[in-house]
This record gives sequence, structure tokens and C-alpha cells, in this order.
Amino acid sequence: MKIMEPFEAFSLYQSIKLHFESDSYDAIKYNYKTSAKPQSFWKRKDKYFFAKIGKRFETAPQLISYYVSHFISDNKWIGDMISNDDPYDKWVKVNQSLSYIFEQDLYKLAEEVQSFDDLFKIEGHPKIVEKYMQDEISLETVVILNKLVGFMNRADKEITETIVWPDVSRKIRKYTPFVTCDPDRMKKIILKVFTS
Repeated sequence: MKIMEPFEAFSLYQSIKLHFESDSYDAIKYNYKTSAKPQSFWKRKDKYFFAKIGKRFETAPQLISYYVSHFISDNKWIGDMISNDDPYDKWVKVNQSLSYIFEQDLYKLAEEVQSFDDLFKIEGHPKIVEKYMQDEISLETVVILNKLVGFMNRADKEITETIVWPDVSRKIRKYTPFVTCDPDRMKKIILKVFTS
């Protein structure tokens, strides 16, 4: 088994951290590269954690998924990540049954609105985002619906609230490239739920 070098594990962490916390940095666009230097890494007090996590993952994509799962759960410090696999375990389960979870979330949402379009009306926050913030549906469902409908552009323009919305909006946008699904399959699920 290949062991990932501590600095490589740290560099990936830095790129995911920048991706989720900065509006301008895009980890995928920049191929997970940052200005981090090995000399400064070896002076860090938390370098041990990166050595430890590097031993657990053979490939960069696996470790990236691990970091992403923690960042979308607002668990951002490497020390906390090492001692808590729950966000990653949950992320793996969700991604293994994405279509099923998407469908179940849509059924919950369908009970709350008259029509599919009502999910995206902006009365405060869109209903779909409210349900995510209340932990009633998954972030993945919000991301998939945004990929299909593109409601976030309008929401970002129209929502003037500045305490909660900017962080929620950034999380949705920044998580989007990490959610992979079959759009045609998801559209069929929407039709099944909202036209039956």
C-alpha cells in the first residue's frame, strides 16, 4: 500500500479549505494547487495529523472526498477530522444511494408545496434551502436541484439577508462540483414525484 506524504495530505487540505472558505479559489480549476511550501509545513504544530491521515488514504481522490465530507459538515480542523469519521461515513452512504435519497427528499418537499416551482420561490430563503438548513433534506438534493434548475443565481441576486445566506450560498456553490449524478435519471425522479 502506498502511503501519502504528509505534505501532500496537507496541500490537499489547504486547497479544499481555500475552496470552501474563499469565493475566488476553485480547487478543481487550480488542480488542488496552493502556494503552500514544504518549509512552512514542517514548522506547523499539526503536521503529525497530516502524516497520520496520509497513512489512511492511498489516493488523492479518496482523501479529497474525506476532506470535502468534513468541510460540508462544518468540521474544518484537521485534529477534529482525525478523531471523527462520522461525516465521511455519512457522505459515503449518501453518495452510494444518491438517487434514493434524492427521491425521498423530493417526497418530503412535495408535501410542503403546491408545485415544483414553489420550492424555489424566494420568501426569505427558498423553501428548498430552508428545509436543508432545518436538516430535513440533504445538501446533495439542494445541489442536484440547483444543477438542474439553476435557482441559486436568482437567489443570490434577490436575497439581501447577510448573516446566514452568504455562508449557505457559498457552501452550495462550492460543493456543486463534488456531487456527481445522472441528470436524466434525476429529472425522471422529479417528474415521478411531482406529476403523480
